[in-house]
Amino acid sequence: MSTHAKRERLLLADLLEAAGPEAPTLCDGWLARDLAAHTVVRERRPDAAGGVLVPALRNRLERVQAEYAAKPYEELIQLIRTGPPRLSPYGIKQIDEAANAIEFYVHAEDVRRAQPDWTPRELDRVFADTLWSRVEKGGRMLGRRSPVGLVLRRPDGQTAVAHRGTPVVTVTGEPGELVLFVFGRQSVADVELEGDQDAVAKLREAKLGI
Repeated sequence: MSTHAKRERLLLADLLEAAGPEAPTLCDGWLARDLAAHTVVRERRPDAAGGVLVPALRNRLERVQAEYAAKPYEELIQLIRTGPPRLSPYGIKQIDEAANAIEFYVHAEDVRRAQPDWTPRELDRVFADTLWSRVEKGGRMLGRRSPVGLVLRRPDGQTAVAHRGTPVVTVTGEPGELVLFVFGRQSVADVELEGDQDAVAKLREAKLGI
């Protein structure tokens, strides 16, 4: 059975291919080519990928990512489609699903929503519940830099606290939209914000996410 990560991987590859290497994305300063290179390096170059979280490796990551971005775009797309190399931890189904389902979903929307004619995507209930589960478990890490208290709420009333503090802003939306919000895509997430006006303004401008 196909996993969510595998489905989102193929969708991301299709969107990148259709957009073309020079298409804009929601990732600051990245064209589609750069996003494709990031995706490949993350899976295939663990010696450099750690630069996302480790400042000492950041220069190496930028150098390696630039090398991959210079490769033929079609090659990058194919590397995304075929997945990680055999001995990569991402080749293990459970690790791939845990690490990549949200990663690929967010980056697919980075490509889709950067286009002027993008349309909303309706997620199936199982995937939506999976995303919500990740928000519940990882929301506090993603929301740790929020300047205000942050509560995430589904339309059915389920809530998760992403950051404790006052004043509190409650963000309501479908799980996919909440994921985009806490991953720093506040400007494109289809959500409603309730709370003090100044607090809402600060939250919209905050650097959320990893």
